[in-house]
Amino acid sequence: MAAQKTVLITGCSDGGIGSALAATFQQRDFHVFATARDLSKMRDLEGLPNVTFLTLDIVKPDDINAAIEAVSKHTGNKTLDCLISNAGRNHFMPILDENLDTVRRLFEVNFIGPIALTQAFAPLLLEAKGMVVYIASTSGHLNIPYMGAYAASKRSIEIVAETLRLEVAPFGIGVLEVVTGAVKSKGQTYFGDFNLPQQSSIEPTIASRAQGTDGLPRMDTMEYAKAVVDDVLQRTIGRVWHGGFADKVKMSTTATAVPQSAMDAGAVMGTGLDAIGE
Repeated sequence: MAAQKTVLITGCSDGGIGSALAATFQQRDFHVFATARDLSKMRDLEGLPNVTFLTLDIVKPDDINAAIEAVSKHTGNKTLDCLISNAGRNHFMPILDENLDTVRRLFEVNFIGPIALTQAFAPLLLEAKGMVVYIASTSGHLNIPYMGAYAASKRSIEIVAETLRLEVAPFGIGVLEVVTGAVKSKGQTYFGDFNLPQQSSIEPTIASRAQGTDGLPRMDTMEYAKAVVDDVLQRTIGRVWHGGFADKVKMSTTATAVPQSAMDAGAVMGTGLDAIGE
């Protein structure tokens, strides 16, 4: 009998994408390691079979090491079939009003944290020939006022993911980035007290966008999760687009006559990666 597949998902707080992904993977007979900084915020997943809760702040090495130990102990053979970097920090602020320490913390969570997590779990993923999934954002492909720093952090991890995909392909690991459009989520609830460093006539407008009350239609969270899990089960690699308006952003920003396979072949030429496995 084949061992049960395993997935670790970051950022599984109630009402968000991570929680929906955890529930969907559990329905597909995976053992799910659902993680969050605060275990009390994962009540929606309580009582589900084959779900293990782990405390994980992706910027804390001790938390990452403890998660590796827990996964290794559960599987016995130190493997992980899928690692999903979903935890992140949303952010709204005009560039000229940015606090640079805030921007540094934003990149620590949205960019450095996922890289650290991937490096740490790489041995388990290699053993399983598993998949790494990064939840990216359509904002990284657009120039949206007040979201410049956030968009830069999400686009940056997407570039890293595309490079990683080429680097680990010869070793049997797949890498998928999910460019995410508008999805129903509680991810913007912590902007209730949004304010600018100085008084501005457009502050109410920015606050409304930050709090998700802009009236834009959003994809149902479970519908989004099902699409992502389908991609993982089909072992899709590269970039996929899900969520409200994602297809429109894709059409308007990625038009090219050169197929991805040709781009990849040119990128690895002469790097030594093209010789591995020959």
